[in-house]
Amino acid sequence: MSDPRPPHHETKASSGPAGEAFAPRARTGPADPGDPAAPAVPERRHTAPSRAGRNLPAAVGVAVVLIGTLLVGLFAVPVVLALLAGAAAGIGVWEVGRSLRYRGIVIPRTPAVAAGLLMPLAAFAGGGEALMMAAVVGLTLVIVWRALGAREGMILSIMGSVFALVWVSFMMSIALLLYHTDAGPLKVLTVILLAVGSDTCGYAVGVVWGRHPMAPRISPKKSWEGFAGSLGGSVLIGVLCAVLLLDHAWWEGALLAVALVLAATLGDFSESMVKRELGIKDMGTLLPGHGGVMDRIDSILFAVPAGYLLFELFAAGA
Repeated sequence: MSDPRPPHHETKASSGPAGEAFAPRARTGPADPGDPAAPAVPERRHTAPSRAGRNLPAAVGVAVVLIGTLLVGLFAVPVVLALLAGAAAGIGVWEVGRSLRYRGIVIPRTPAVAAGLLMPLAAFAGGGEALMMAAVVGLTLVIVWRALGAREGMILSIMGSVFALVWVSFMMSIALLLYHTDAGPLKVLTVILLAVGSDTCGYAVGVVWGRHPMAPRISPKKSWEGFAGSLGGSVLIGVLCAVLLLDHAWWEGALLAVALVLAATLGDFSESMVKRELGIKDMGTLLPGHGGVMDRIDSILFAVPAGYLLFELFAAGA
């Protein structure tokens, strides 16, 4: 007698080869109503809670600790800044690697996390040349490590590792290069204030007045009204930082703010696209009330290179 029960459909990424995640049997999402043979397979979802409806006291407590640690590193004990950046990069690479497994892409997380930690520390200790050497050494270590493993899924594994290291660790390391420039601590503080201010002002305005989504297929909760709030709040922060902290012209602060809002928004959208492709809500749960480390630094990762470039242009034109 045949078994009357319906066939089992896998809802999580297999621990097998990376390519298996893209086989037809692993299709996710609702079935196409025009395809009667397509089963309705539940969509893959990460178990991490969403930042929507987050625990506000926990979020505030975590933010206070992070801001305090950042200020200590910027103005009192510089090595704390390097360790903070290295820890954020290493954990971020680990979170990206963990999330990629939901698409069957398994990166060698031990060498990838080690390389992620190494890059910011190298940038802090030796500047741009040391950063490039650390990037080459780290990527070589990841490739060799993976090449000694199973052949199946090797290309996707290496590409995923390079993606994680460049996106998280390399871009984070640029903050340490900015730190070593003239008035570097104040410049790093300004960039972070603008990135966080953009996120905060956009969220506050969007919650109250948001009606028109910017990119509903990528991030439905991001609205044009919230984007306007990000611009307005960040321009005010930028002008104040330029005049009071950096002794720059007010218009340079306004220009810096506009550029960093665009960069921070691009960083936020980039992470949203990755999470939507992977079928997850947050990258992790390490920071109570915030989600994962990547959920906290996504906009900063894109704002830092933009800030570094603009500060260099300001210095060249002075």
